[in-house]
Amino acid sequence: MADQFDLVILGSGSTAFAAALAAQELGKTAVMTEERPIGGTCVNRGCLPSKNLIEAAKLIHDARHPRYPGLQPSRIGLDFAALVAQKDDVVHEYRKKKYESLVDGRITIEKGHVRFVDPNTVEVGGKKIRGDKVLIATGSRPVLPDIDGLERVPYLTSDLLTVDEPMELRELPKSLLIVGGGYIALELGQMFSRFGAEVTILERGPQLLGHGYEPEVGRSIGEIFAHEGIQVVYNATAKSVRQDGADVVATAIAGGREREYRTAKLLIATGRRPNTDNIGIERAGVRVGKCGELEVNEYLQTSVAHVFAAGDVIDGQHSAQQATPVGSQDGGIAARNAFAPDPSQMRRVDHRVIPRVIFTDPQVAVVGMTDEQGTAAGHDCWCNTLPMSLVPRAGAIRDTRGIIKMVADKKSGEVLGVSMVGHNAGEAIHEAAMALRFRAKIQDFIDLLHVYPTMAEALKIVAISRYKNPAKLSCCAE
Repeated sequence: MADQFDLVILGSGSTAFAAALAAQELGKTAVMTEERPIGGTCVNRGCLPSKNLIEAAKLIHDARHPRYPGLQPSRIGLDFAALVAQKDDVVHEYRKKKYESLVDGRITIEKGHVRFVDPNTVEVGGKKIRGDKVLIATGSRPVLPDIDGLERVPYLTSDLLTVDEPMELRELPKSLLIVGGGYIALELGQMFSRFGAEVTILERGPQLLGHGYEPEVGRSIGEIFAHEGIQVVYNATAKSVRQDGADVVATAIAGGREREYRTAKLLIATGRRPNTDNIGIERAGVRVGKCGELEVNEYLQTSVAHVFAAGDVIDGQHSAQQATPVGSQDGGIAARNAFAPDPSQMRRVDHRVIPRVIFTDPQVAVVGMTDEQGTAAGHDCWCNTLPMSLVPRAGAIRDTRGIIKMVADKKSGEVLGVSMVGHNAGEAIHEAAMALRFRAKIQDFIDLLHVYPTMAEALKIVAISRYKNPAKLSCCAE
């Protein structure tokens, strides 16, 4: 006999919790399933632990490389094991406050691997659970590329920052070879380099951050990495790996030549894929896309009417992104749609404006369309890129690294996208995101009074560049 719930949720990450809380608010019962620590990727091995350690690495770097004349470099001692231990404490506390403490009353959790029995029933830990409605929120996992010998050598994935699991990295490697040049590779590569590891990144394309980013962004962060001594090998494809004593040796084709790279640790950072291939999805009758994503409509409903899906498992459908805030928002929408008294009351997802940040130093922050995407969408685009040296705040704090680029419709003036590389870009990008949400125009950025000096002024300055040379303006002038 199966236990009965109003909503069965596969997973316990941010998407799952948002759905469970939404169901609770509606007076419904919900059960989540989880085979790893409660909370999913973000709190346990993604956003929270990585940003904690990235900031620690920045403190070390800034002490060694003060930007101000008159400040003497100093070396901060590093106890990597203790640093990892404090990271674990932060994760434990956050997991307790934001996840575990919420499991009571109408919300429960069943531990173990989950598999469908039929479209309404799952089995977890030998126990059957049945739901009137079902939400699949099993998240994603690192993709493993086709590299000969990979299964025979030790390697790391982004799960190296996990807590309470054996794959957690507790010793600082002397060297690190990263296969991949996306956001995970950039964040972890710079972090480990600043901790003292010799870092090499194998990037398949001609620059970092190719697909979905402005070319100026990739070039800018590439120059910053080169200045910090991080080796990025472009047009490089890893072909094979082998163990040689305590080291791993990778063979790659780089620039048309075969080259070998010896490293203490190998990190695979070539993307993520939806966790849909080991949950008996065929027994639910849900359609699955070619990359493992669950096919959903604009209400997050799968091909089976009472089964919904949200978060990383839907990948990029309806312009979604594999990101914690996207999954969290969609989880709540999916739960409320599942219990909508009438289909006319269901809410469509809206992924038109999704700001995103790469927590390198300086940060990379983007929202909306690139110039190429805007043109492909039929816009006659105006765009301009300015160096951060034109932003007074950047000059005042002696950190002029980076760029800002704005893309707008030339005829209407509506701003379509903004890309920033710069100090605190992740904070400033929210002004651009709100502007895009309400379809602001170039003149709106110009007319808005900005606090002087702030990094957000970069948005006003690049907007002014539509009409004037911003290098020839006085402070705060329009």
